[in-house]
Amino acid sequence: MTTTKRSASAVQGAGVPAWGRFLPVVWEGDAPFPGRWVGGVSLVTAPVLLGVGVLLRLPFPFFFPEQLAARAEHPGLIAFSYGAFAAGTVLLWPGLAVLAARIGRRGPGTALWGGVLAVLGLFARTFHAGVDHLAFQLADLQGAEAAARFVGETYGAFHVFSALNVAIMAGWPVLAVGAWRARVLGPFRALALAATAALPLGVLKGTTPLSVVAVTGLCVALVPLGVTVLRDGPAPGRVTALRWALVLVAVPALMTLIGQAG
Repeated sequence: MTTTKRSASAVQGAGVPAWGRFLPVVWEGDAPFPGRWVGGVSLVTAPVLLGVGVLLRLPFPFFFPEQLAARAEHPGLIAFSYGAFAAGTVLLWPGLAVLAARIGRRGPGTALWGGVLAVLGLFARTFHAGVDHLAFQLADLQGAEAAARFVGETYGAFHVFSALNVAIMAGWPVLAVGAWRARVLGPFRALALAATAALPLGVLKGTTPLSVVAVTGLCVALVPLGVTVLRDGPAPGRVTALRWALVLVAVPALMTLIGQAG
């Protein structure tokens, strides 16, 4: 088996330019994009980031005036909470792609619709995170009361992402049913995945008991699956691991600098 995998890797590496061999990626499994490593890391880290974001808001009341007041009183804590939640939301999509691909082996219908709805829900939550950021900047400049007044007056304003609020809730139960029927998850972990639908949606939302249940369910369902995905194949060599480690440190740092420059 090991010889076969090495031979396949050698064939795939043949004819690849030097810059391609610097970051070798083996085309393997049923989800070549985003792949085992990106998908597995996503499944492990994204639910944890979402959980951290939710738990850090636990001491503060749920609704937006209190969230803005908490920002004024604890700016670092609230910034980290909302930042972790936003990062977890964005980083979750590769894991959902891998999950949907595994479900698709036996249940292509639930894999397709559950995956599409869940990823569209992530887009909507990312939009909400952008509004959160704007509201916090307004609170920093003009005070929490002025920011709360502005948010309250504009809360019901229509936006194209409003149509995706249903997707935020609907994707998780569909994926859960598909994962259970396809034997990707057992009944308990499938139920835990479905519980993610209980995570409150919208702008400047705090934490409720249901929020804790939802992120706990997401972690229970996806983190062990991520570990399984990461272990489902050969480990990279030391040189390859070092190359990727350097890239994963340097590229985000460079992207951050460029992004901050406008």
